[in-house]
Amino acid sequence: MDSIEVIVAHAERATLRVGDIFVKIDADAARSEREARAMASAPLPTPPIRWHQPPVLAIEKVRGTALGVLGEPSTASRAAWTATGASIRRMHDAPLPPWPGVSVADVSAELARECAWLRGNAVLPAEVIDRNQAIAEMALRPWKPAFIHGDLQITHVFVDGDEVTGVIDWSEAAPGDPMFDLAILTLGHEERLDDLLAGYGEDGVDRSVIRGWWSFRSLTAARWLIEHGFDPDAAGCEFDVLRARMLD
Repeated sequence: MDSIEVIVAHAERATLRVGDIFVKIDADAARSEREARAMASAPLPTPPIRWHQPPVLAIEKVRGTALGVLGEPSTASRAAWTATGASIRRMHDAPLPPWPGVSVADVSAELARECAWLRGNAVLPAEVIDRNQAIAEMALRPWKPAFIHGDLQITHVFVDGDEVTGVIDWSEAAPGDPMFDLAILTLGHEERLDDLLAGYGEDGVDRSVIRGWWSFRSLTAARWLIEHGFDPDAAGCEFDVLRARMLD
């Protein structure tokens, strides 16, 4: 080990790499505790925990490479996406975590709040916001809770060939809408949804709801990304997802 690498750092969390160990520091000690518990109970590969002293969690490196990155085509095979879908189905069929998740009222209020901010700051044309808010509202219906990852970004799933070797970043795991996980994983990679569902199965899947969560995520993440130095307007990222809905 020659140095410490800062993977990500902002007001809520920081992740450092020290050799093959990743040290995560969470401003919310309870969230750190939930993350460790979720990793221990999830029925799919997770990084081995080296040690845990809330709010700090040290985990080992996961074998393989990320399924892809937002803004670039995924080079992972169809079989890797299908295997990922099967892994996610096992998680969604598992017993629920014992802590509460968000409610429909919570996400509805978040959507209204973030759309108002986008309009008030002229971040996007009003017609793009209006169109996507209407689409996002299709996801705001009662759901049967499942064990969800809650932040299943494409960079959080690692594969080696066609095998899923690990899923990282479990801080948002909770009971929730399984369609949300499927949507976050395929955000900006809509062409891979069929590959994912080949492993997950079509039972209980509502593609209109997945589409709604694509719009919801892109609308509600924008302010946080901007305020933390990320660019939702980069090619293939959140704002492109929103603009694509204008062509549907």
